[in-house]
Amino acid sequence: MLRALVPYLAYAYVTLVGLTTRLTVVRGGIRDDLRARDRRFIYAFWHQRQVFFTWTHRGERAAVLVSRSKDGEMISETMRLSRIGAVRGSSSRGGASAVREMLDAMRAGLDVGITPDGPKGPARQVKEGVMFLAQKLGAPILPIANALSNKLVLDKAWDDFHVPLPFGRAVVAYGEPIEVGPQDDLKAKTAQLKAALDRLTAEADALVS
Repeated sequence: MLRALVPYLAYAYVTLVGLTTRLTVVRGGIRDDLRARDRRFIYAFWHQRQVFFTWTHRGERAAVLVSRSKDGEMISETMRLSRIGAVRGSSSRGGASAVREMLDAMRAGLDVGITPDGPKGPARQVKEGVMFLAQKLGAPILPIANALSNKLVLDKAWDDFHVPLPFGRAVVAYGEPIEVGPQDDLKAKTAQLKAALDRLTAEADALVS
């Protein structure tokens, strides 16, 4: 019963945070340009900062990769309440079916999202799975980061997970799209995405400090 209640509490709490937080979006035109050209893309963001995106991207035509764990079930339901789709799977469990579902989502006009260091880390280390997805889906990766002036840091979590707190300032920053072609070196592209996400995260942190 508690697990059934958690998504509703999480949704209500994030709504409170969003309504009481002053938001600045940096380079949002990058996303707008992709959509103006009718290009589907893959959001990539660190697992540590995923919560606030359920507010900033609420109601978007997007589906995010969520693990098949019991915690993933609660996350999936929270996203449903936020009008964001979920694709169930990971690099270790349900990977092949997740690729098919993501491809189906893009064909239906949705963008997709992934935490390239999730669901278990190491923190801020990009796994090649996101590059494989980009190749198979023929879609650019759009790096994105957020930062909040008010937050609780769970330092016992593997990624020092961030829980947003209300009545503060927030920044969402977009980076340049990363294309992954059929012949590209996936390790090099993996390093490129990590550098982009680290740079965006540092930029967002500086803007709210």
